[in-house]
Amino acid sequence: QVQVVESGGGSVQAGGSLRLSCAASGNIPSIAAMGWYRQAPGKQRELVAIIANDGTTNYAASVKGRFTISRDNAKNTVWLQTNSVRPEDTAVYYCNAIYYSGSSSRGKGTQVTVSS
Repeated sequence: QVQVVESGGGSVQAGGSLRLSCAASGNIPSIAAMGWYRQAPGKQRELVAIIANDGTTNYAASVKGRFTISRDNAKNTVWLQTNSVRPEDTAVYYCNAIYYSGSSSRGKGTQVTVSS
C-alpha cells in the first residue's frame, strides 16, 4: 500500500500559478503511474494529468499547455505546476498512486480556488 499526501493548494487570481506537490510513501515499487485528479462541486471527478514511470505524460484537453506534471523518483514526489489558471480550475485536487494491479490510492486532496 502507498500513502500519498498533497500540498500546495490555495487561492489565486485568474491568470496566476500554483504548484501542487504530492509525496508518496510505502510500497513505491508497486506504483505504475502517478496522477492528479480534480473534483469541482457538483461535478464528477476528472483526470487532470498523469505521469508513468517512464516519464510519459498525458493531460486533459482543458489543461494542456497550461499545466505540467513532473516527478522526482528519488524523492518519491510528483508536482503539478498550474499556470494561467481559470475560475473553472477551481476544485479539490487529488493525487493518486496507480498500481500495476489497476487499483489506486488517493490522498485527502488540496483545495484550489481561482477568483476572477
